[in-house]
Amino acid sequence: MPENHAPNLLAAQRLAHDPRIAHAKELLTQVVRDHQQELNQVRPPRPELTAGYAEKVAKFEGLRGGSLYFPYLSAGLGNGPYVELADGSVKLDLITGIGVHGMGHSNPELVSTGIDAVLCDTVMQGNLQQNEPSVELTELLVKLATESGSDLQHCVLTTSGAMANENALKIAFQKNAPAQRVFAFENCFCGRSIALSNMTDRPNYRVGLPVTTTVDYLPFYDYRDPAGSLKRTMAIFEKQVARYPKQHAILWMELIAGEGGYYAGSREFFQTLAGRARELGIAVICDEVQTFSRTHRPYAFQYFELDSLVDIVTIGKITQVCATLFTSDYKPKPGLVSQTFTGNSASILAGLKIVRGLVERGHFTRDPSSSKTMQLHDLFVGGIRAIEAKYPGSLQGPYGLGGMVGFTPFDGSAAVAKELTMKLYEAGLMGFIAGDAPSRVRFLMPLLVTQPHHIQEACGILENVVAQMVAGRRG
Repeated sequence: MPENHAPNLLAAQRLAHDPRIAHAKELLTQVVRDHQQELNQVRPPRPELTAGYAEKVAKFEGLRGGSLYFPYLSAGLGNGPYVELADGSVKLDLITGIGVHGMGHSNPELVSTGIDAVLCDTVMQGNLQQNEPSVELTELLVKLATESGSDLQHCVLTTSGAMANENALKIAFQKNAPAQRVFAFENCFCGRSIALSNMTDRPNYRVGLPVTTTVDYLPFYDYRDPAGSLKRTMAIFEKQVARYPKQHAILWMELIAGEGGYYAGSREFFQTLAGRARELGIAVICDEVQTFSRTHRPYAFQYFELDSLVDIVTIGKITQVCATLFTSDYKPKPGLVSQTFTGNSASILAGLKIVRGLVERGHFTRDPSSSKTMQLHDLFVGGIRAIEAKYPGSLQGPYGLGGMVGFTPFDGSAAVAKELTMKLYEAGLMGFIAGDAPSRVRFLMPLLVTQPHHIQEACGILENVVAQMVAGRRG
């Protein structure tokens, strides 16, 4: 009988504190550490594995009915920002599943957390079955959201960013019925459900889909002409409000355009627009599925000082499990927001570990200069600017904010952005594309494990690839 068999403890508590569990976790995490140590630098594929690897990738693409962007199949082990692929190569992963893996690959802390999740009584939590960590995570997200004055007192967890955004739409439409129109920014990306594909400003993403949502697009902030940009956006906003009186339910805002190209807005721009929407009773929704944790504040709406103006906020990616936060004025009626699955136990526990880690390890600060996230940003931006200075015309920018870093390569065409991204991948550095006319290359660092030497290594790889492309164009 375990020593902690105390009659006042629940059986689950005795299990969680059983010394055999602690010993098993210690052994497993040490085994992971032992085997991941060699994964500490970029390396090429092993020749004897490449043919079989290519066959497996081709098989997977056939089964999926579509090609993979990268020929990427993990071997199942990594070390911080490094990941080993099944062809024996090691990549420096600074896109991390488009910002998902904030603690990098094979993090021993998450291995331990995963063991805790396996011991939970349910794999998936949801409408009728939820564990105590769900309470802890929602409480933490609300605490962070309200720390500088917002009224985002409520939080519902969900399985994906698209579902978080769907919940936001439903909540806002219900509250503001019968209004059905939506304001969104040009070049926005909202998700890939039918409704969100309709809102996303990419015609090729909604080919053949029925129209479900009527959207009026507004120009996004133009950093080259702040005053004129605000004036143009507000003029179109007021024109559409007059054209369709009391028909707009939602103002949908990405505060830093993610898929759209890493454009950041300004406080004055967002405050003016959101303030006017609030005056008209239009719900102000901030889509932070990508931007959550990427500035020196937990939420980007806090960075832009919109605390008193937001009604609904969605988050995801780095949090593993996603969420919709909303004010008391937007509490939905029973039955509107209810899901069989709100997330699996491993995602919920991992999300809790990651968000607590960001809080405890100096990423969220009132002073941007003391934020580890902003320090990593400055280092990366400095490296990109040094390459541009050495090879003028190669990298324009950089763009983005905090943990979001991007640049426009060469002429900004989609073909060149993809060419550079693929060459970087072959050289061992993983980034991804964003935006359209111009197209950009972007990075989303795993914030809790990225160190200055990783940024320096990434910039070294980037410079070598840029030098090759410059030489090829001159030739």
